[in-house]
Amino acid sequence: MSAAALIPAWPAEDIWQQVEPLLPGFSVEALASVDSTSSELMRRARAGRTEPTLLVAETQTAGRGRLGRQWKSAGAYEGTGVVPALTFSLGLMLAPHDWSGLSLAVGVTVAECLDGSAEPRIRLKWPNDLWLAGDRKLGGILVETATYAGGPAAADAQQGRYVVVGIGLNVLPVLADGLATPPGCLREVDGSLTAARALKRLALPLVQALLGFAEHGFAPFQPRFARRDVLSGRGVTLSNGQQGTAHGVSDEGALLVHTGAGMQAITSAEISVRPVAGA
Repeated sequence: MSAAALIPAWPAEDIWQQVEPLLPGFSVEALASVDSTSSELMRRARAGRTEPTLLVAETQTAGRGRLGRQWKSAGAYEGTGVVPALTFSLGLMLAPHDWSGLSLAVGVTVAECLDGSAEPRIRLKWPNDLWLAGDRKLGGILVETATYAGGPAAADAQQGRYVVVGIGLNVLPVLADGLATPPGCLREVDGSLTAARALKRLALPLVQALLGFAEHGFAPFQPRFARRDVLSGRGVTLSNGQQGTAHGVSDEGALLVHTGAGMQAITSAEISVRPVAGA
């Protein structure tokens, strides 16, 4: 396949037609380059621009992940015209009763949309990563909320907050040099996928999932997460040095880890989790 064939013709019009009935005022924007799609939507929200928006970029120069980590695009494709990764963010007003487990619900939705196999190939690593076999990272999710100009200083139960869901996925193979976790790519799951096709497949279900989460919380997603939970039954090391065994997630999205001190419910704000080598 030629490089030119891999340059996305972003399906902005198709996505807009699907989503706008659910999110009045919704828009789709495609950029050649931006520092970070999430950063851009957060800047707009803080300036009072809180309309529902899907922003996709062919290149991110300063993509961000959880805990301030950098999301790196595949440098081997730089200057070729090939778009090796799907990087986009969705911003909208949301007012869930409980925000707990939102990144997990997003992960479930992304995995199910891109992997319909009877035996899941895309797995989920709590709290926000998508993995393939061999503990290889396919992508990640970053969820942020913004306080905006003229808006409430804290979440309002009725009006909600502007949430930005950022998603980065490797579509084509990525060089593993310098990466702590070996990479995987979507082409291993579906050889027909391009960044544009993956985006079209994801956009509407993602919006539907977010609206469903606002209504019902994480509980309906919990058994679907369990089906793809890569940590369940494995030894894990917590960032505070404790070791234990992961036992799935609660209805609120907390990771359940049995340690020497008993069963602990771990939230994403408290720790990062890494599987014990060989577990």
